[in-house]
Amino acid sequence: MHAILFTVLLFSTCGYAIARGSADARIVGAVCILASFASYALVSRYTSIELGVFTVDLLTLIAFTVVALGSDRFWPLWVSGLQLTAIFSHIIKGVQSDLLPTAYAAALHFWSYPILIILAVGVWRGQRRLGRELSAEVC
Repeated sequence: MHAILFTVLLFSTCGYAIARGSADARIVGAVCILASFASYALVSRYTSIELGVFTVDLLTLIAFTVVALGSDRFWPLWVSGLQLTAIFSHIIKGVQSDLLPTAYAAALHFWSYPILIILAVGVWRGQRRLGRELSAEVC
């Protein structure tokens, strides 16, 4: 059930961002889709540090941070910060190797939901802002 819910949220949010969002939102949406597929392809059992998933998460953090540093909006900073928590999940697993695989997996997956919600809200607010600017120009 989790996989279905996440897949629906991923494609609806990222599709919305790619179709209606700013350049920042389109980049973040594309990175989310690519990172999700790459992570699913590379994950094994969460019994030790998932080096492939860690690499994907690190590259995702770099992409989100580059977007955040170049953006004039605040939401990309939140997305980047939440992605940083995924990196810390990998570090915690490395420090405490007896961390349960389900706890490690949950820590990695949990932050994907708020990231997608923030992306959707950022696109929605951007659309509202553009609508107000267009209506102000008409008057």
